[in-house]
Amino acid sequence: MTGLRIIAGALKGRRLLPPAGPGLRPTSDRLRETLFAVLDDLVPGARVLDAFAGTGALGLEALSRGARAVTFVESDPRALKVLEANVRGLDAAEACAIIRGDFLRARIAGAPFDLVLLDPPYDSARVEDVLDRAASVAAPTGWIVFEHSRRRTSPDQAGAFARFRVLPAGDSALSFYAAAGSPAETSSRSAT
Repeated sequence: MTGLRIIAGALKGRRLLPPAGPGLRPTSDRLRETLFAVLDDLVPGARVLDAFAGTGALGLEALSRGARAVTFVESDPRALKVLEANVRGLDAAEACAIIRGDFLRARIAGAPFDLVLLDPPYDSARVEDVLDRAASVAAPTGWIVFEHSRRRTSPDQAGAFARFRVLPAGDSALSFYAAAGSPAETSSRSAT
């Protein structure tokens, strides 16, 4: 894959190293544009968790758009090398923390997070566990965003967080979660 880059913000146009090896799939530029168009006002000053980080494209995009700090969680050694190189290449180490390990078992410092970005393997059978874990580290007023195959239905709940929007984009979809009764979740229910 070529052309992986930061789309907007202070680091706009900066190139990222692509994934190293088969089975690693970064979020496309187009899908990141869609995601950050929805998250626009939530990112500045946010504490972000990028789980299943891969190349770090999601978290680094958030950092470029004004996030205060980003914590990455990744277990694949090939992806970790690329992620570390991308953070160094953008001189972003001071605002970033990298946790090496499985998201479900890793000790995650820095919680709660304002924004939890999830991009697990599309064929993962542990989706409910992943979403429940995300809810456990998200701030009560935070959001969880789950990237998944468009062919897979996302669960209605993630712990105390309710899905309030599903946005299809190509072969992928983004499911957005907020605490039940939050302004995002309430306005979504009243709009339907």
